[in-house]
Amino acid sequence: MKIVFALATLLSILASASASLASPAPAYEGRRLFVSYCQLCHGPTGKGDGALAQKMEITPADLTTTVRSRSDTILRKIITGEGGPTISGRVRHNMLSDAMPGWGEVFTGPQIEALIAYLRFLSTSNHDLMGNPDVGYKLYQQYCTVCHGEFGEGDGIMTKLMDIEPADHSNVIAMDPITNDELVTTIQQGRGHYMPAWDTILTREEIEALVSYIRLLSN
Repeated sequence: MKIVFALATLLSILASASASLASPAPAYEGRRLFVSYCQLCHGPTGKGDGALAQKMEITPADLTTTVRSRSDTILRKIITGEGGPTISGRVRHNMLSDAMPGWGEVFTGPQIEALIAYLRFLSTSNHDLMGNPDVGYKLYQQYCTVCHGEFGEGDGIMTKLMDIEPADHSNVIAMDPITNDELVTTIQQGRGHYMPAWDTILTREEIEALVSYIRLLSN
């Protein structure tokens, strides 16, 4: 009877957890917006070398460098186009351009925050996205959140049922020193007593996609 009750409790908890897995990580959502709206000018990696920019003979900002010196407040004003050339009474050079449209009426507040999160990733990450994060997101929801949590913080539902401490994928200090190849190997072969090996379940391509989504969790 105790086993049946425990299983029923586990199924109830897992069902509740599955229902809450609706919100992707901010940087992941920001990447989706970037791909749809920004890469035509700023380029797929944000270096200002987009195909449309080349045809229009304009020079968009290299987001991998300029974003580092901008606060979130300034970035919001640049994206929305509401900042104008002056902030706090001081002229800000290289902040806005006539060729840069204002997106204030296109993006919602949360979307702007998500886009900023992805811009931070572009400007600070030492690792490329080796696979398709869209595929990785779905795989993460299916296989990883039960232990690592919805946003990769190591607080999945299994931590409430077992004495385990999954890796915190949102911790950039811990994740950044780990190379993409090392992450691939860990997922393929497993680690310790509780991290299983996935090489018989996931293909190499799927694992690379998973690594790319994990990178967006630690932006």
